[in-house]
Amino acid sequence: MASDNQGGRDNSEKVVQIRRCACVVKGGRRFSFTALVVNGDSNGKVGYGYGKGIEVPLAVDKATKQASRNTISVPIVETTIPHEVVGRFRASQVLLIPASPGTGIIAGEAVRSVVESAGITDILTKSFGSNNAMNLVKATFNALEQLRTRETIARLRGVELK
Repeated sequence: MASDNQGGRDNSEKVVQIRRCACVVKGGRRFSFTALVVNGDSNGKVGYGYGKGIEVPLAVDKATKQASRNTISVPIVETTIPHEVVGRFRASQVLLIPASPGTGIIAGEAVRSVVESAGITDILTKSFGSNNAMNLVKATFNALEQLRTRETIARLRGVELK
């Protein structure tokens, strides 16, 4: 885990999925592992990474390094997201809906890990299509990248909020 403490919060690292692949060679089977990791500071910054290695810890380390490079900023309004949004990646779709305080995180494993790492505590989600963990994580990131706050939109349009 990263030791730099940004904003008084720790970087949380969640392993979403580990896969084992077997390559048959003359002496038997040679195994390799892949890891999908989500990394966030629980304060609006989150990233994901995918690593491959001959052992699980090696794959997780590679994925964690990649996750720290693929970080995005997520706008959070109180404890939820600013508006409803749909994220798409290949055959997966993820619908993210803002929820009132106290609702909690209603989501599957892959989407939950991304949303928790970002620091969102109240949200409703629904996934459609493929339930492949990698595609769901990428679809969730696609949805989070589309989020805008009222202030951001007002500034882009050159309008003042009442």
